[in-house]
Amino acid sequence: MSVAEPRRIVLFRHAKADWPEVPDHERPLAERGRKDAAVAGRKLADTGIPFDLALCSTATRTRETWKLAVQELPHRPKTVYEERLYEASPGELIAVLNETPDDAQNALLIGHNPGVQGLTDILAGRSAADTREGVNREFHPAAFAVLSFTGSWKSLEPGAATLLDYWDPSE
Repeated sequence: MSVAEPRRIVLFRHAKADWPEVPDHERPLAERGRKDAAVAGRKLADTGIPFDLALCSTATRTRETWKLAVQELPHRPKTVYEERLYEASPGELIAVLNETPDDAQNALLIGHNPGVQGLTDILAGRSAADTREGVNREFHPAAFAVLSFTGSWKSLEPGAATLLDYWDPSE
């Protein structure tokens, strides 16, 4: 696999969470979130991207989002539950992505806002104006952005990617 081939990364915000009296890390999905996670999984399948790796926050709502979404994919990628994705800044998310092995061509990151939206904005330095405008409004729960870049995962940095698509369940 050549690092000259375009890589794709999907930045996926967890679906709508409930607000029971539990620590934030343990918040489960709301009923709407469970429905939106499954729909997002179908939309991810529609992209046709063969994911090699999924990086998922350890928070309950991200794990539940992924469990529902992955059932809709034609094949289940290797999944790594990563504590560092919880409450991570865009810079911290880039640091985690920089550790991705180069044999993973396409990856999916399931995380939280404001980090996921911030990372999309930071990475997408060469975006089509209409697609980028969609992300700049608000990255709603269960929304995802599809980005492409060329090079190794270690070379992923601000402005290195192009935003190819954005999907939002609220639209």
